[in-house]
Amino acid sequence: QVQLVESGGGLVQAGGSLRLSCAASATIFKFNTMYWYRQAPGKQRELVAGIMSGMTTNYADSVKGRFIISRDNAKNMVYLQMNSLKPEDTAVYYCHTVHQLRNYWGQGTQVTVSS
Repeated sequence: QVQLVESGGGLVQAGGSLRLSCAASATIFKFNTMYWYRQAPGKQRELVAGIMSGMTTNYADSVKGRFIISRDNAKNMVYLQMNSLKPEDTAVYYCHTVHQLRNYWGQGTQVTVSS
């Protein structure tokens, strides 16, 4: 069964840090690009960062220099280290991948940044 399970969200003050984790089924993890998306209230879901199986990464301009995406291929895990958090980073964060032409999403984890 294909699964993505996020964890690590919470409440943090502006300037603080959080680390999100996503546990993926081995079936979908090994060769697939993994992504973090986020959705703030009243806004569309947006891409935050992506990482290919070969470790090439990309980031949204709004998080460049503050967020770091990484993956552990041996553990089928992907991470999002979020530093210098801002109130505008408040959102539900989702782990995402595409496997055999199907989209897979985790249940999301809430990140709230207070000013």
